[in-house]
Amino acid sequence: MSAINNTQTTDSKASKKVLLAAPRGYCAGVDRAVIAVEKALDHYGAPVYVRKQIVHNQFVVETLERRGAVFVEEVDEIPEGAVTIFSAHGVSPAVVQEAQSRNLHTIDATCPLVTKVHKEVQRFDREGYDILLIGHDGHEEVEGTAGEAPHAVQLIDGDEDIENVKIKDPEKVIWLSQTTLSVDETMDTVNKLRKKLPTLQNPPSDDICYATQNRQVAIKKIGAQSDLVIVVGSDNSSNTVRLVEVALDAGAKAAYRVEDERDVKDEWFEGVSTVGVSSGASVPEILVNRVLRDLAERGFNDVETVTTAEEDIQFSLPKELRKDLKASIEKKAAEQAAAKAN
Repeated sequence: MSAINNTQTTDSKASKKVLLAAPRGYCAGVDRAVIAVEKALDHYGAPVYVRKQIVHNQFVVETLERRGAVFVEEVDEIPEGAVTIFSAHGVSPAVVQEAQSRNLHTIDATCPLVTKVHKEVQRFDREGYDILLIGHDGHEEVEGTAGEAPHAVQLIDGDEDIENVKIKDPEKVIWLSQTTLSVDETMDTVNKLRKKLPTLQNPPSDDICYATQNRQVAIKKIGAQSDLVIVVGSDNSSNTVRLVEVALDAGAKAAYRVEDERDVKDEWFEGVSTVGVSSGASVPEILVNRVLRDLAERGFNDVETVTTAEEDIQFSLPKELRKDLKASIEKKAAEQAAAKAN
């Protein structure tokens, strides 16, 4: 559990109220990745190996572990030939090659919006650009993206990295970003880069994904009206941590990240009449509901959903899994037809 506190809150004179951000929780990429593990367990049986956490949420990981998923840090921990899923955050070509050398049956659950950034790196590397990747050092998505062209990518994770940037041709330098960053913070970094590199080019389209942006817009709206904001999500979830920061920047008097209702503290509620609630893009709704029940027990029964966008995006399952599921269905159909013929 992490916390950031701007100031002490005001008098509690209004009725206790919850502002529930919408959209919140699972995005299309997370939903696809989690379903991919579930379908793989159903189809292939346990164990199914997953490189890194499939998504950055401890509850989701533990739930899948109970079903037979085995999470590992690197592919060299996986038995040769085993069914292996790459997480939603993506992998570098080096990881793909290592998996091939071990004859692993791989399923790539990389979010399509992360894959889009990978393809941008490939393209601009081919065209001879220096690529400035704005992101957090050590994050799996950044490692996978930078791994597409390590000779061309420079990671920008703070002012020191900006100072140390070196480029070959000022006419051929472009910035790209991790998909889960704060929009405002990213643009602040871009503005700093542009002071040093006036010819810095923008990416062809937004790299920060729709879900990250939508959740930040929603929490800005509720943060401005809240004495306290609670964001549900794990501490290794970049987009969750950013939501806490965005809520404070929007005017929330205090904002905290919690894994679930057990992290909610009594002392947060002194003088609080309005609580904002949201969750990161890898958080199942069951955890939000638990927090809402905890708030109800504290007298916060009036829940208003604050909707700033409607989301209806869905991604198809990874192509490797679709192929195997289709083959299985066709095999069963053929067997049933043969049985009827006999």
